[in-house]
Amino acid sequence: MYYQELSDNEILQGFRSGDTWIIRRYFYEWCRVGYNIFDKRYQLSSKESLDFMSLTHQYALYLMEHDWKPLEDHSPEVSLRTWLINGFRYVVLDALKWYRKEYGSLTFKDYMLSFDAGNDLRLQFKRMVEDVCDHADLNRQERLIITMMLISGFKGKEVAIELGVTPSAVSQKYKQLKESIIIPYFKKNFDMDLDMPEVFDESTVAACEVRERRSILPSSPFKKASMGMALDLEEPYMEKKRTTPGFIKELQPNEIFVFGSNLKGMHGGGAAYIAYRKFGAIMGQGVGLQGQSYAIPTMQGGVETIRPYVDEFIEFAKQHPEKVFLVTRIGCGIAGFTDSEISPLFAAAHDIDNIVLPPGW
Repeated sequence: MYYQELSDNEILQGFRSGDTWIIRRYFYEWCRVGYNIFDKRYQLSSKESLDFMSLTHQYALYLMEHDWKPLEDHSPEVSLRTWLINGFRYVVLDALKWYRKEYGSLTFKDYMLSFDAGNDLRLQFKRMVEDVCDHADLNRQERLIITMMLISGFKGKEVAIELGVTPSAVSQKYKQLKESIIIPYFKKNFDMDLDMPEVFDESTVAACEVRERRSILPSSPFKKASMGMALDLEEPYMEKKRTTPGFIKELQPNEIFVFGSNLKGMHGGGAAYIAYRKFGAIMGQGVGLQGQSYAIPTMQGGVETIRPYVDEFIEFAKQHPEKVFLVTRIGCGIAGFTDSEISPLFAAAHDIDNIVLPPGW
């Protein structure tokens, strides 16, 4: 099989050097496998700007920004191909979230199992599960099931042996705990839940693999990128337009990324995770300026509970005219509000030159 022609190290070296043949034969074709998998689930090809090339270029930009290191750090139990496809999965999920399409639920644990998660995120998840156990009315068996499966990563079969019960009993109990305690707790406090399918394994990827390799591009854009030339994928997001783009990949030194958060500052999903990963948001800080980002809580109740924080933000922006604040569509993702509910909160921001609002706001 041609995937075995080169070692993982040789493939990664080819990616870094901008080798057109390697990039086309491995990166593009592996992403095509992932796209076909996700297209069946989410109907990507029928959605504007969610075509194969747009998503693949977005993934490539991220990997090039990090010198392809997220792929280098893959688990030894997982092939480079499967690791790359699982990384592509998160690009797809983020794109769907921005476009407010129904895609299932993204879990904090899923983020930590992805190519991009760091040790402090793992620590935060451990603390979050411990928080559930501390506040929920659980007996010893229920606590063991939660901690063994969510923190230690044991399978139901292994937990059953430890508890001296059947795997079916563990499965039923975990499902009951998840629906009655875990999911409501995470939704209320951490802007996420636990219903997303597992990360794809080797057999899943192999079963869905495209058998006929397609010629995707006559030449690879990576060669230009590797020589320091930017890929011309979209217009610069801060020119003369007074609107915030759907995707923000970088900021100028004076720009601030304004995102919706939860009061506990668990930045595990959507724009909050981007703020944490790229723009200095601090785990545990749910309000205000942090690095090159500004958090506005949106998960604590109705629209009126958000208004005081928006007013506080607008006043802050007035006091800092040297900064430009790029407001994302706060509250319009997992929080469940609509643009028509949130945008009126920013009416006073229209006359403030250093606040940039989303289109239509």
